[in-house]
Amino acid sequence: MDSQAKVFVAGHNGLVGGAVVRALKQQGYSNLVVRSSRELDLRQQQAVEDFFATEKPAYVFLAAAKVGGIQANNVYRGEFLYDNLMIESNIIHSAYRHQVQKLLFLGSSCIYPKLCAQPMREDYLLTGALEPTNEPYAIAKIAGLKLCENYCRQYGVNFISAMPTNLYGVNDNFDLNNSHVLPALMRKFHEAKVNQANTVTVWGTGEPLREFLYVDDLADALIYLMKTYDDVDFVNVGTGQEISIKELALTIQAVVGFEGELVFDTSKPNGTPRKLLDVSRLNSLGWQAQTDLKTGIEKTYAWYLENVDTLRA
Repeated sequence: MDSQAKVFVAGHNGLVGGAVVRALKQQGYSNLVVRSSRELDLRQQQAVEDFFATEKPAYVFLAAAKVGGIQANNVYRGEFLYDNLMIESNIIHSAYRHQVQKLLFLGSSCIYPKLCAQPMREDYLLTGALEPTNEPYAIAKIAGLKLCENYCRQYGVNFISAMPTNLYGVNDNFDLNNSHVLPALMRKFHEAKVNQANTVTVWGTGEPLREFLYVDDLADALIYLMKTYDDVDFVNVGTGQEISIKELALTIQAVVGFEGELVFDTSKPNGTPRKLLDVSRLNSLGWQAQTDLKTGIEKTYAWYLENVDTLRA
């Protein structure tokens, strides 16, 4: 990937897109093109077509998506399906029409069946029913993976896809109504510390196991794949390591410095008992995550403290 080539990062204001922009700049890529959703509505086909005709990017990182937690996924089902289908379809098709050299599309771990065998291998896709609450988002992401795969097969383009595990890090969403478990716990512990509360409540038993990847590691992996990987099959991106929600909570508690007690609300749902990616394909390509969980949480909390007064939510 030529450091002078024009690179379009779709979704640069988000968790993943922002990390990709940071990583590209650190690696000497200066010809980056970005657009906010106010400047370019990626759901509008003609607007996207005009953008590609004018800018003619050589490389595309497709990190733009309508995202949210379980509640948002379940309530705004039509929006999550339509918006994500339109965003990815418009970008992928325009990238094909305007001869983009290479495109990378971002999937989501919810593409795998609800009762998927563990750890989840890439070939487990479409082997069972999806989790009902986020089925529309999952279907849209599966469609994006398949669009890339089949544009490669029909048109001979070089459009690849990566499937990241649970992400966290700089510029995460800390809104307690629709954030994911790690940033939500971080905010809970911080506010409990500031307010000198005695307890913090964690949903469920604390027993479910989850995998977490620091978003700057993901960005490094995506650029690595953009430089080295040219297959039609998508690639899982994760650490290959898991931790219980209880251990996660204790780790965040220690980093934040909250000295009260943890209370597990067992009346709340646990969710899927285990969600772990098989990352042997990625490891065999020569890439492994570098940031251990505690270090990543420390970096994220340092950023949170600097930005707590201006965070969304």
